[in-house]
Amino acid sequence: MTRLPVTRMTLYKHGVGYFERGGAISGDELTLKFHETQMNDLLKSLTVIDRGKGQVLGVDYPTPQSREERLAGNSIRLRQGSSLRDLLASLRGRRVTLALDQDERYDGRVLGIDEIAEQPLAAAQVSLLDAAREEVLTFPLGRVQGVYLRDEDAARDLRFFLDTAMAQEDYREVAIRLSPGEHDLLVAYVAPAPTWRVSYRLVTAGSAGSEALLLGWGIFDNQLEEALENIELTLVAGMPISFIYDLHTPFTPERPEVEEEARVAAGPVAFEAPVEKAMRMEAAPAAMSGQRSRMAAAAFREDQRDALREAAPVTTSGEARGEQFQYRIGTPVNVGRGQSAMVPIIAADLPGRRELLYNSSQLASHPVATLRLRNNSGLTFERGPVTVIAGDGYAGEAILPYTAEGAELFVPYAVELNVQVREHQQHRSEIRALHIEGAYFIVEQWEIRDRDYFVVNKTAVEQTILIEHPRSPDFELFDTPDPAETTAEQLRFSLAVPARQERRLRVQQRQLISRREHLERQTYEQLSRYLRQGLLDQEQFEAVLALLRLYERVAEVQRNIERTESRRQKLFQSQEQIRHNLQALGQSGKEGALRTSYVNRLERSEQQLELLQAEEDSARELLANLNQEVEAALAALS
Repeated sequence: MTRLPVTRMTLYKHGVGYFERGGAISGDELTLKFHETQMNDLLKSLTVIDRGKGQVLGVDYPTPQSREERLAGNSIRLRQGSSLRDLLASLRGRRVTLALDQDERYDGRVLGIDEIAEQPLAAAQVSLLDAAREEVLTFPLGRVQGVYLRDEDAARDLRFFLDTAMAQEDYREVAIRLSPGEHDLLVAYVAPAPTWRVSYRLVTAGSAGSEALLLGWGIFDNQLEEALENIELTLVAGMPISFIYDLHTPFTPERPEVEEEARVAAGPVAFEAPVEKAMRMEAAPAAMSGQRSRMAAAAFREDQRDALREAAPVTTSGEARGEQFQYRIGTPVNVGRGQSAMVPIIAADLPGRRELLYNSSQLASHPVATLRLRNNSGLTFERGPVTVIAGDGYAGEAILPYTAEGAELFVPYAVELNVQVREHQQHRSEIRALHIEGAYFIVEQWEIRDRDYFVVNKTAVEQTILIEHPRSPDFELFDTPDPAETTAEQLRFSLAVPARQERRLRVQQRQLISRREHLERQTYEQLSRYLRQGLLDQEQFEAVLALLRLYERVAEVQRNIERTESRRQKLFQSQEQIRHNLQALGQSGKEGALRTSYVNRLERSEQQLELLQAEEDSARELLANLNQEVEAALAALS
């Protein structure tokens, strides 16, 4: 198999790699071996270019089948430990030449193998038909020293079995067919690959304002079936869209059955050709290439920083490519098969300063020592762990976030235990204004959130704490210092705390809401409170109080009408019972006397109904007058 080595490898963060193989070969075919799991990505992306004068004619690969499926139609099947016996059994009826011990040779057609169950191999006999003499010869299997195949079909089946047995079950060979002669090939494809990672070191002098040296190493794995020698390596930050599409497994969709129909032959048809348009590829914008050292801070130990920088010199060039950023390693990379490696990709001085940041949702009770840095490296930083070295030693660890060139980044690396923070919060409501609209009070009310931050500085020097307070888009600040800065989710307030003292920061936020209260549901106590708070003047107070008295009279009249209606219903029920009883009584004797009594009761109930109707009519007239007075009072209030 001709070897075409990997010359370039580009690794991404989402589990794929882009590989290029290249070199000069001779012949009319190049065979490459790939793991079965790589085939779908390979068929989706494989590109073959002959940079010489030859041609690429096509690509062949085996249909995905198990070893047993591939051998299903093969006439020769050999087992481990009995391959000679299985070969002769498979050659039944085929022409062979048997080479026996003592230099004997016999030509003929194999009849078969005769065995004894208890000793299948030791006592096996081979039967051969000698075609020339028309006789059957039998030999012990142990005498057979060699078998010469005189049947080409049998020889071909044996070769196929051996090739299939030699092939690894989980691997597939891809044959690239070429024109005969010399070739300068470039083979490129995408295949699954472990994501590359990045590990950072951040070296700072520990002073409040200075530069920090950021060193970054890219970590990657070689899971190819070969060593990588002098390859060009590129590590890409960002995440292209990628997916698995099954192109390897044969698929035959179901089709509907359609009955034949009589038809008339169609005449010729024609389509207009589309207007051709020139296609143009836009070049991706390029960012700054390489990294340049910036102004060094005098407080740094230059010998240590220089030693760290020179220990692993960076020859990486960075390039922005649309939504991605790539680190192109400038020196050739060598990685053994099954090995992993680290390559330096970043060495940049970043301007910044140390700050103390407090956020209770991140860490309660204490602020976190944080390096605020500006990415002026010309590179995009991929997310990864960072170890912070301050002064002469280890200071802490953090996660460096994905950071574009020119952006700020925060590296929180240690807890400041000598500064303590406690919080107290409360919610309250305050009425801002009150006005009358129709039969309602419109109450405008502040919903207020107060939060106090009490910061105790136990150190011997003044400390400035940046306190992060969550943003609430529907609330506004009031009676609160202006925030030092604002993020998408937080307000940051700066609080200076002298040595060994305590300071308080109060953050007050409010939201204006309004609600409707029906005037009829007001009480004298509520109106008096509104009057004391200045939300109502005396004239409004008296007018609303008079309106409440009208509402009380209206309610009393309505209750009287309801009581009248209740009494009427009782009379109706009594009359219905009397009429029912009258139907069962006679006209004479005691029944006649009882009938007369019931009739008199009906007459009296009718008189009572007339009186109740008169009372209700009077009450409803009074209710109408009172409602008119209410409407007039509401109009006067509005």
